[in-house]
Amino acid sequence: MSEPTAGKAASVDAAVAVPAVAQTEASSVAPPEADPHHDEEEEDDDDDAPGHIPMANRLSLISWGDGSAPSMPAIDDSTSADEGDDSDSDSASSLDPETIKSTTTSLRSSVYDYVEENGRTYHRYKEGKYPLPNDIQEQARLDLQHAVFLLMAHGKSYLAPIDKPKRVLDFATGTGIWAIEFALEFPESHVVGTDLSPIQPAFIPANCTFEVDDAEDEWSFGEPFDYIHGRALVSCFRDPRAVLQSAYNSLTDGGILEIQDGHFPIKFASPPPADCALKRWFDLVLEGAARAGRPWTNARFYKGWMEDIGLEDVVERKFYWPVNPWPRGAYYKTLGAYVQQDLLNGIEGLSLKLLGLLGWSFGDIQALLVEVRRDLLDTSIHAYVDMSILWGRKPVAGEKKAATSETTKTTTAEMEKPATEA
Repeated sequence: MSEPTAGKAASVDAAVAVPAVAQTEASSVAPPEADPHHDEEEEDDDDDAPGHIPMANRLSLISWGDGSAPSMPAIDDSTSADEGDDSDSDSASSLDPETIKSTTTSLRSSVYDYVEENGRTYHRYKEGKYPLPNDIQEQARLDLQHAVFLLMAHGKSYLAPIDKPKRVLDFATGTGIWAIEFALEFPESHVVGTDLSPIQPAFIPANCTFEVDDAEDEWSFGEPFDYIHGRALVSCFRDPRAVLQSAYNSLTDGGILEIQDGHFPIKFASPPPADCALKRWFDLVLEGAARAGRPWTNARFYKGWMEDIGLEDVVERKFYWPVNPWPRGAYYKTLGAYVQQDLLNGIEGLSLKLLGLLGWSFGDIQALLVEVRRDLLDTSIHAYVDMSILWGRKPVAGEKKAATSETTKTTTAEMEKPATEA
């Protein structure tokens, strides 16, 4: 049996490849035009900032006035797509040969073994815990999903007010692309990425390492972390609150935890067709996930859990992911095109295990996915997913808690509801 070695993992460059549909619906990934509060002067200041971007500039780029949410995507009922700027705001990070190293020697060869089912491969370590594949097809999708998160937050991979953290953890790191890019941005930090699958690249920045680990086990890192990051976690854990507690326990005093995730089920800006295969598929996946003991509906509890475990000044920023380029505006059209391609690439991997738990055969799943792909390409179906980025700070021992800041009060407001939901 051949091994899905780290050297075969999708490269950093794969994250910024524009899906074909994005090239037709929106010609760029320029900063969003849909945000009425977006300030060109703030953007210029951001471009001039050396090193990493100060927190004030990060938040100014995603400011929506007094609320925590951007404007609801507006349905594009025109016959032609909006024209975008010709500039390309995504650029691949290059690795300096002088600052890279291989970490494959630190891993036991046995963990590179994998399980093969229906032509897809899955992790061998803790076999069966995670329902998605770990093969090259899925790795490429994860790197594309990384680009989706960057587009969502105007090119920012994190929003928390961090300042050159010394030790950083990215749990459930996937292909490791977030950890690698963070390590390049903060060369003075040491970044650790953990995952059940050793699918990360073989050559990485010298200040980045990867470990095969299960975040649901007891965390036994030798030293605490100044900043812990987790993203796209809804399908991962039986007890997400316990994982958040482990993260809290592994933070330094004053350390920050940041989580980025989606809220399910999906919503609709206008009623979907009665026979909408996309809605049916999402409902089935959620049912399968619940049966697997890892429901996809936990993101709504994150803020409360983060406060319950003791984090202070918890902030939640909310976003929308259109599932195809149905909204108006270059920002939402481009974001929707990327989400569309992410789903087209991922629905098989998402379906095989979860629908299999419901008794679906491989042939029946493939037949359903033909209809789901059709709906994903249909811009008359106005589906979207609510997304959140949350962060909070571990108290410093002996430090008196300050009064609630204006930032906290203005960024945790209820997200405005669409006019109609199905």
